[in-house]
Amino acid sequence: MTQNQRPKVPRRALDGVLLLDKPVGLSSNDALIRAKRLYLAKKAGHTGTLDPLASGLLPLCFGEATKFSQDLLEADKTYEATMRLGIRTTTGDAEGEAIETRDVTCDQAAVEQRLVQFRGDIVQVPPMYSALKRGGKPLYEYARAGQTVEREGRQVTIHALELIACDLPDVTFRVTCSKGTYVRTLAEDIGEALGCGAHLVMLRRTGVGALTLANSVTLDALSDAAQSERDAWLQPVDALLSTFPSVQLDEEATRRFLHGQRLKLTDLAVDDGVLLAAARTRVYGSKGKLLGVAKAADGVLAPERLIVS
Repeated sequence: MTQNQRPKVPRRALDGVLLLDKPVGLSSNDALIRAKRLYLAKKAGHTGTLDPLASGLLPLCFGEATKFSQDLLEADKTYEATMRLGIRTTTGDAEGEAIETRDVTCDQAAVEQRLVQFRGDIVQVPPMYSALKRGGKPLYEYARAGQTVEREGRQVTIHALELIACDLPDVTFRVTCSKGTYVRTLAEDIGEALGCGAHLVMLRRTGVGALTLANSVTLDALSDAAQSERDAWLQPVDALLSTFPSVQLDEEATRRFLHGQRLKLTDLAVDDGVLLAAARTRVYGSKGKLLGVAKAADGVLAPERLIVS
């Protein structure tokens, strides 16, 4: 080591889930890098990007928890958003340039009436300023070059959509939606339905699956905390799996499961119907420790992802 080189800080083999309240202006990857550095973690990943314009819940996975991040990528999301009526932008949000201005002639009753048509299954055309790829390039690269690429509409599900505040031209709403929903596009489409256009000026994610902001922490709070306090903010790995039914194995079944063996449901003290209806379950060993996730099908419990002790 030369005189100017700093000694490497040892990284920790850390397992758990951090419910981060991401600030506006920071990319999801930058937020992940900062949190990983604060925790001195060897391995970390996030569970789906949140735009720099957006704030709110960004679950970060450390160590063995990264094996289950895909489950949150598929989960429903809940947002609070504010759209500004009367102005359309190039990006559908406040980061873009205004391309059209129209008078806002609707009232709150008209807004509430239009929200009804956007509940349930709807079709969205993905925005040009998105990471979806065409010809191996993300759409936003075409958009920045002034090109428009044909996109097919795709079905998404709006489970809930409710008005929070209407201070025209600004409208604030809460939405719970399926994977793949663009809230920017939802705001634009609502604006078009109202006849005046709209763009998104605020977006805050408040829920991912069963996870909420209730137990989240900011990067500033983590930076100011001691390492022991930071560790206290970590949720256990199975926080990602709370919606799955669970089964606890005896000592022999635990040994077999950890060797990747399939177990007959009839040999286990579980409700076969519950497991088969859900298909996937979290599995605990004889000492109550999470072993991993399994699939229940055809009368057997088959290991899917195991946790390394």
